[in-house]
Amino acid sequence: MRTVTLAATQKSCTGNKEVDLDDAEELVRRAAAAGGQVILLQELFAGKYFCQDEDPSHFALAEDRLDSPLITRFSALARELGVVLPLSFFERAGKSYFNSVVVADADGTCSPTYRKSHIPDGPGYEEKYYFTPGDTGFQVIDTAFGKLGVGICWDQWFPEAARAMALLGAEILCYPTAIGSEPQDPTLDSSAHWRRVMQGHAAANMVPVLASNRVGTEQGASSSITFYGTSFIAGPTGELLAEADRTSTGVLTASVDLDAIDQARSAFGLFRDRRPDLYGSLLTFDGRGISELPESR
Repeated sequence: MRTVTLAATQKSCTGNKEVDLDDAEELVRRAAAAGGQVILLQELFAGKYFCQDEDPSHFALAEDRLDSPLITRFSALARELGVVLPLSFFERAGKSYFNSVVVADADGTCSPTYRKSHIPDGPGYEEKYYFTPGDTGFQVIDTAFGKLGVGICWDQWFPEAARAMALLGAEILCYPTAIGSEPQDPTLDSSAHWRRVMQGHAAANMVPVLASNRVGTEQGASSSITFYGTSFIAGPTGELLAEADRTSTGVLTASVDLDAIDQARSAFGLFRDRRPDLYGSLLTFDGRGISELPESR
């Protein structure tokens, strides 16, 4: 039996970096005191979601992974508390910028960087202005409390990403998130859809899912977004084990037995009965298999 307690957090951000980092640390400490061992903070938790606007001054917020005060501080916190912390940050690497995560293990060591693969672009979510599409591929990080696969926000909408991480051995999927209202259509509320997609990943791969979103209204230069929270923990059949509301700062916890889940997954045959030989259409944009593509001239 390998019982692991998962924790998801959610909070609003002030735009004052030190305040926002202090608030994040407080939530991590609360989660650890509640028994949390894998504790997920939201996407870009060090400040407001700056991607509402295309503003070149925001590039100054990026940090080099090797010289990041955020990673230094929170990896030390992981070591102090003996917990695992996926850490979302705005990464500067040479002349490029990425939306990235490193996982701080319970001894404070950090994983290789994962860079967000799917980059959204739309009113209020102008991420293509800031972030280069990730070049790391999907990764699975072996930690003190299980093997983690981490996707970042828009990554969570793609079943291919979840399946890839599950095939690589992920026992827990983590999705730090920043999502809320749509400035171009105030009647559109994707919160239920957002949750069901990830519950589907849990059920289709028989792995627990952690999702951590922010709350609060943030004003940009020409629009505002109200982030809808609803962070949650789903079990291996997609069932909700814990869920947050749309507005409150807080911590969720739930415990899972990774060995029991592994046994059930093996017995169910989800991976045994896969047919990769039939999935060639997934490798192209238009759905045609590689063998169907016209010969290059």
